Amino acid sequence: MANHKATKKDVRQAAKRRERNRYYGKTTRNAIRKLLTLTDQTEAQAGMSAVVSMIDRLAKRNIIHKNKAGNLKSGLAKRIKALGTATAA
Repeated sequence: MANHKATKKDVRQAAKRRERNRYYGKTTRNAIRKLLTLTDQTEAQAGMSAVVSMIDRLAKRNIIHKNKAGNLKSGLAKRIKALGTATAA
């Protein structure tokens, strides 16, 4: 690390951003995990909108790639749809 004021500030800012991004990522992963444990389709669909919003926010902030966000949302939608067919059968 160079011994310049601007570089020191950049290191501080990067650490702050990294900590914030880790928080958002971990919070979203926990919400996804919680959503996957639900067995009732109506509850899962209600929680899905909040989780999708969180995933979209991560993609918008470049914490995760937009394709990963799409894959996560697609996988969650498939799992929730499967809950409905499992309870109907």
